[in-house]
Amino acid sequence: MDNDRITGAAKDYAGQAQSKLGELAGDAKTEAAGRMKEAAGTAQNLYGQAKDTAREATETATNYARQAYENSGDAFRDGSQALAKKVQDSPLSSVLIAGGIGFALALMMMRPARRPSRDWRY
Repeated sequence: MDNDRITGAAKDYAGQAQSKLGELAGDAKTEAAGRMKEAAGTAQNLYGQAKDTAREATETATNYARQAYENSGDAFRDGSQALAKKVQDSPLSSVLIAGGIGFALALMMMRPARRPSRDWRY
């Protein structure tokens, strides 16, 4: 819990008490000062809540990133092992698939660049 939340709540309650005291005494100045202190306390409390929420969100995101980084090696290793098993099970189809992918990439890279039509203007 943030110090701003504690301080804000204390100011809020003190302001409420001061405004009630001013209301009972019939002193508008004391009542207005209490309401101002109450508003300042509420704003400080909300600021503390926002800081707490931001801190918690940062910690949660950091933990998710750390877990993803730690588990990424396992996922890569598992994928590599599954791919190696597929290649061992059917080597001919693996070679044909790899050749097809290579051929498609070569066609895409060797294609001439598109030129705008002659009547196209800036």
